[in-house]
Amino acid sequence: MCFYKRLFNAMTNSNKKSSSSAIQSLYDLCTEAFTPSAFSPPSLAVVHKLSSLLDTIGPADVGLSDASKEDDRGHGPFGIFSYNRVDRWAQPLTYVDIHEGKNFTMCIFCFPTSSVIPLHDHPGMTVLSKVLYGSLHVKAYDWVEPARIRKIQGTEHSTVRLAKLAVDKVLTAPCSTSILYPRSGGNLHCFTALTPCAVLDILAPPYDEYAGRRCSYYRDYSCSSFSSEEDQSGIEKEEEYAWLEEIDTPDDLYMRPGTYNGPHIQK
Repeated sequence: MCFYKRLFNAMTNSNKKSSSSAIQSLYDLCTEAFTPSAFSPPSLAVVHKLSSLLDTIGPADVGLSDASKEDDRGHGPFGIFSYNRVDRWAQPLTYVDIHEGKNFTMCIFCFPTSSVIPLHDHPGMTVLSKVLYGSLHVKAYDWVEPARIRKIQGTEHSTVRLAKLAVDKVLTAPCSTSILYPRSGGNLHCFTALTPCAVLDILAPPYDEYAGRRCSYYRDYSCSSFSSEEDQSGIEKEEEYAWLEEIDTPDDLYMRPGTYNGPHIQK
């Protein structure tokens, strides 16, 4: 083997090792942090350690490239499926599974421009989200406690529950990791892609309907829509509150599976 070929192979292996170490370290830290014996969310110190590590991870660490032109080409960031320009606004989100286990899930969501993950909750879960590329608008709520529930007039079963706005901002990569907890940080959130973008998520524990962690979707209404004088107690700014109604899974929410092309994780 000639010197230049050996040098090329050494550089390639070094790059793979560098990329692998980032996502492998993240997986290893998650394995330590989220265990079956953990009956309560991990400590703030552990979550912040995970967050700091996530802050260092970029698209290349999980096998993604720059997708700034994906909308015009009409191809997903993994090169699977194709769409013409007429259909590009109907492109589905791509879901990529990195690790799925009983204690935590690591996954990537890839968004075409204007695509949306509707308002949904994460019951009993801690979630870390890192925008890998692109710009994403995040709107998130937390339930007001004790619960304030009102019946929607003119319906037999529909009710709304009061929630407080926790997050309403645009995240543009590179940016810090977002964290939500079971009762704070914006446990109910909605994502809207302003450009093609990708988000690396860690969910702990993952959704599990049999364990009472079913994903529910919601529609938000302005605070004044259903509030009575009694509801105004403790509310200083109406724009910081909303009534949320649980709805069926939206018909237009469509996610296609993608293939993980990043470094292999040793489990």
